[in-house]
Amino acid sequence: MSIEENERIIIPDENGEEQLFEILFHFDIKENGNSYIITTPAEEGSQVPDDEEIEVFAFRFEEGDNEEDIRLFPIESDEEWEMVEEMFHTLTEEE
Repeated sequence: MSIEENERIIIPDENGEEQLFEILFHFDIKENGNSYIITTPAEEGSQVPDDEEIEVFAFRFEEGDNEEDIRLFPIESDEEWEMVEEMFHTLTEEE
């Protein structure tokens, strides 16, 4: 699957209920060789004025065997979070 910004994906929550998210950014971090996406709940991203903060979620992802399939993984270490946050801040400053 080719992940595109502004694309919408469904992510199940901890109760197994499907939630719709909009992909804000996707990027690779060379230092650890992983790929990441930054998402926001779809209804939130479209309704928040530009000067207000929105809730975002970050995941490490891997493409599956099927071109339409991606696997999401939680970011667990502080070191990995710091790398993702640094990249996220860089991307948001460019916008």
